Amino acid sequence: MELFDMHVAIIMDGNGRWATTRGMQRLIGHARGAERVRSIVEAAVDNGLGHLTLFAFSTENWKRSEAEVKGLMALFKRFIRAEKANLFTKGVKVRFIGSRDGLDTALLDLMDGLVAQTQDCARLVLTIAINYGGRDEITRAIGRIAKKVETGALSSDDITEKLVTDHLDTRDLPEPDLVIRTSGEYRVSNFLPWQSVYSEYLFEQTTWPDFTPELFASILTEYKNRDRRYGAVLQK
Repeated sequence: MELFDMHVAIIMDGNGRWATTRGMQRLIGHARGAERVRSIVEAAVDNGLGHLTLFAFSTENWKRSEAEVKGLMALFKRFIRAEKANLFTKGVKVRFIGSRDGLDTALLDLMDGLVAQTQDCARLVLTIAINYGGRDEITRAIGRIAKKVETGALSSDDITEKLVTDHLDTRDLPEPDLVIRTSGEYRVSNFLPWQSVYSEYLFEQTTWPDFTPELFASILTEYKNRDRRYGAVLQK
């Protein structure tokens, strides 16, 4: 598989732990993690990757302290303002997935502006999952389908896997080939459960702030040597 055909999704874990183990506030770790996003996106472009999806904030992250949540929202805004010109120059098309509920108007305006500014870019599709949860996404998709059944636009007999897929936030994206989670946790944390049923997984011990472009490139190289069977027997 050529890298341009690949979709890599990353659970960017370990920012807070990176900071606390160094005697720093958790938000400092998140700020370092945002800096790492820049270098990994650039590495994705340089390596010819087609799709990169990053898990930035989950529906469960609202349970964190009010100060941390506010700090993260402010960090998202600063990141968009600081990076929009560079993303456009690099040819990165940005899109967002997740519920818009709970996100403030200023952040939503910045997100929409970045999507509009980069809509014609074609070197890399960068999808950022903010206020995203896989179960929430599927529930919202079912709700949209149910409304169409209620109005007669669809019949219950029309409901198929493809129809559900077509109502997800990721309906315009290929399914991820590889899902990476940093920081040594062995959980998928409600990230792309529908889309990743045949994805390869890699659980990396390195925390996200220390996840270098060189490590990312080595993972991509290792992945290319894997045999993906999709439930079938590998033919020799």
